Amino acid sequence: MANFVQAAKVSDIKTGGLKTVSFNGEDVTIANVNGKYYAIRAICNHAGWDLAEGELEGESIVCAGHGAKWNLSTGEAEFDEPLDPEPLYDVKVEEDAIFLRKKS
Repeated sequence: MANFVQAAKVSDIKTGGLKTVSFNGEDVTIANVNGKYYAIRAICNHAGWDLAEGELEGESIVCAGHGAKWNLSTGEAEFDEPLDPEPLYDVKVEEDAIFLRKKS
């Protein structure tokens, strides 16, 4: 598990849940979509809101600030205006531990 760092516990994030954690000096939101975990930079680059305050919609997070919808697989946004993608993180789960690594 080269370069992976434990960031949360599986038991901390229920199915359909979101949690923001500090990871290597950055805020990262971890999402549990039906037992599959995703990680994306936590602060919406459009409105500056913590994405964990939003809601999951399939494999996307809808930002509570202005409704930008961030795809958890690509980091791309669906919104009325073009937005830069949010950085994503690789996720590995071992027992009750969630490990993250910044995507290269």
